[in-house]
Amino acid sequence: MGVVNVTPDSFSDGGRYLDPKAAIAHAARLVEDGADILDIGGESSRPGALPVSVSEEIERIVPVLEGLKGIDKPISVDTRRPEVMRAALRAGASMINDIEALGAPGALEAVAQSDCAVCLMHKKGDPQTMQRDPRYDDVVAEVRGFLEQRIGACEAAGIARARIVADPGFGFGKTLAHNLELTRNLGAFMKLGVAVLVGWSRKSSLGRMTGRTEDGRLAASLAMALLAVQRGARILRVHDVRETRDVMKIWEEVEG
Repeated sequence: MGVVNVTPDSFSDGGRYLDPKAAIAHAARLVEDGADILDIGGESSRPGALPVSVSEEIERIVPVLEGLKGIDKPISVDTRRPEVMRAALRAGASMINDIEALGAPGALEAVAQSDCAVCLMHKKGDPQTMQRDPRYDDVVAEVRGFLEQRIGACEAAGIARARIVADPGFGFGKTLAHNLELTRNLGAFMKLGVAVLVGWSRKSSLGRMTGRTEDGRLAASLAMALLAVQRGARILRVHDVRETRDVMKIWEEVEG
């Protein structure tokens, strides 16, 4: 899953693709590099990010979706708002990637009324405050329990389990220790019975381990991508598609 942030303030590439033409060109490059899915986001969810209005989020993503209608790849939209979900689905999106796991009023209905896929992510707190001393008694059990509950809510709303993806939410209300514990125990999430998505690409926890800034975290991101796949992840949400694809090709050749 290749990331296309149509925002001025995303943590790694904020502002680079705010212009729809730039975002469309970047998305096309990601497909050429081997992306299987594109993930379009119109609101930053980095730690400390402030929300944008529904209308502004729609104005950012819909022109990009319109411009990508000729691309034969599924397109996901990263949003937590039902109004944006509906607008994105009308404009051709085939997946909703929600950091609030369809928890907003009306979100379940917005997805259930379509045949799109949905990614349910765990987070603790809001983007503005989520990294201020997050605590868990058992991070793996609590995150898995939350995702299990949200999968059940989706099924009760008429969303088939085959349409659902789960994301433990690395960096969303978690310390470095929490993120590592979730990664070590990623196999526990396979028991949810849905595909698991992992998004470690360029994140600050990698910087804490390596001392690198966002632009210097490629090697660390690739290492985490490989570790995640080895532990059962089915979707990797990444900024660096070509390099991640190369790592996966080598791993697949070795594994036969």
